[in-house]
Amino acid sequence: MSAPPGLPRRAFALRLAAGALGLAGTPAAVFADEPPGWPRRPLRLIVVYPPGGVSDGMARALAEPLSQTLGVPVVVDNRAGAGGSVGLGLLSRAPADGHTLAFSAISPLTLQPLIGRVPYDPLRAFAPVVGVMHTPVLVVGTPAFAGQGFEALIAQTRQSPGRLRWATSGVATIGHLVLAQVRAVSGAAIVHVPYHGGGPQLTDALGGQFEVLSTNVAAQQLQYIAEGRLQALAVGAPRRIDALPGVPTLAELGFPEANRDSLFGLFAPVDTPAGVVARINHEVDRLLGQDDTLRRRLREAHNLPAGGSAEDFTREIAADRRRNRALVAARPAAFD
Repeated sequence: MSAPPGLPRRAFALRLAAGALGLAGTPAAVFADEPPGWPRRPLRLIVVYPPGGVSDGMARALAEPLSQTLGVPVVVDNRAGAGGSVGLGLLSRAPADGHTLAFSAISPLTLQPLIGRVPYDPLRAFAPVVGVMHTPVLVVGTPAFAGQGFEALIAQTRQSPGRLRWATSGVATIGHLVLAQVRAVSGAAIVHVPYHGGGPQLTDALGGQFEVLSTNVAAQQLQYIAEGRLQALAVGAPRRIDALPGVPTLAELGFPEANRDSLFGLFAPVDTPAGVVARINHEVDRLLGQDDTLRRRLREAHNLPAGGSAEDFTREIAADRRRNRALVAARPAAFD
């Protein structure tokens, strides 16, 4: 069998091998609409966050086995800024030929457009492909925070309004939503310090450039907590996490709407062929369930695999948007 026009022989051979090893038993209808010869060149994976954070690490961990099963390189392209909207703006303008994807949390679609402008239509610009992971939110005190525990944080804001600084990975991110709900429920006057991503904010946290940080749970953050360089104050998760059994959830502390985790996934430009979306969804869902290295990386970062169909991912995005719209409408000033 010869390679289709435009597809290198080596890539074609890799695709055949992947098919023999990983696609046995897959219903033919799943890929019925896949364009002939796709993929014809490397896939570009826009990561909407800077290098060094948990999301960047997991995107790279996924890109490697995905490139093996598709038979072409999956090239990570970090395009950070504006809470993820810069990278998604690039995706919205990319050709819908199945060769460009983005790895992002869903907040640039479900929260950011509700409190500011974004360079895309969040309802019409993208095709949700697959959910990849749920990541708990972690609220920590830095060396600049003199108290012990979350209650001390609230007490300090009441004793000295406007002096406590709380950093997030950007405006309209899930960390910003956590801060907004703490402000709204407690009435605390807290200064928001938005960053462009998780890596830079963690570096400044260790240097005590602010008092409090909301971030995603990851192995590195947990190491700093174990070393005493950061103090775990609360987690956003359905229940306490195994790595920090003594740290309460935000719901336990009286902030149920702040008790959120981050859902990350893959997106394609709208009008990407349905067969391509189905193929990538199938491959990623399979990798999340079967690839030992990827599953180990998820466990080490204390993330939970998502997976499921593109329709499942779309429904989760719509539900999150409805929930956020109600929160923003109820207390818009909290998101300043």
